[in-house]
Amino acid sequence: MKTIQWFPGHMAKARREATEKINLVDIVIELVDARLPESSRNPIINEIIGNKPRIIVLNKMDMADGAITDYWLNYYQSKGIRAMAIDAQHNKGLKQLQTQCREIMQPYFDKKMAQGVKPRAIRLIILGIPNVGKSTLINRFVGKNQAQTGNKPGVTKAQRWLKFEKDFELLDTPGILWPKFEDPQVGLKLAASGAIKDQLLAIDEITLYVLDFMKQYYPQRLLERYQLTASDLDDQSTTDLFIQMTAKFGYQDDYEQMGQRILHDFRQLNLGRVSLDRPNEEASHA
Repeated sequence: MKTIQWFPGHMAKARREATEKINLVDIVIELVDARLPESSRNPIINEIIGNKPRIIVLNKMDMADGAITDYWLNYYQSKGIRAMAIDAQHNKGLKQLQTQCREIMQPYFDKKMAQGVKPRAIRLIILGIPNVGKSTLINRFVGKNQAQTGNKPGVTKAQRWLKFEKDFELLDTPGILWPKFEDPQVGLKLAASGAIKDQLLAIDEITLYVLDFMKQYYPQRLLERYQLTASDLDDQSTTDLFIQMTAKFGYQDDYEQMGQRILHDFRQLNLGRVSLDRPNEEASHA
């Protein structure tokens, strides 16, 4: 598999602007996809934020395997990194996130109060790769559609401050991907989740990854969704299974159509809640 490189000009600009503005904020919310929390972390963000307080926020927890999400939360906390899971789409966990931010800043404000300085708004920045739900989280925070949302990577391209509650100011920035993915598995996971454009990889390549993953970790879901038998999964390669399914559902040799169907099922939870980053994989970014 080729090394994926995807770094549009607006992303390079966003990285530069985020680096310039980081001194203006108090707390970094590092937003990741709960289905692939490590693979959707961007190592560039570490360079941008330096020693700023951060909270790793696993969004889309409603789409991820709950037991695996619990593992990752415990993993980050064992590393001394604050972490929590939310479902921004359905407004779950957002109040707790605000509470954590207030707790982080309380010692600073107590010190300032002792010096006769009144507390000011807590300044936040949300950093993360495209399509992890950043615009949705901003909309839930602000309470109205201040941030443009979309299910395509790269919708947000501007940068501005947004106010919410009585004590928060939020610096909105576009999603930032790193210039290339050295690990092909990371690229496949990001493609499967929709974080990078489908055109960057062949649909059948992404589909074969999804099928192989589901065979390994969630085989029963494949059996039920596509009326397959255990021997269909056990007695042939993933490529042969894909060919069989394409014929079974009447697509003849149109593997792209069948691939689109499987990817749609995967992304729309028709195959259930799935976590692509597994506990037995080495966590490389934390």
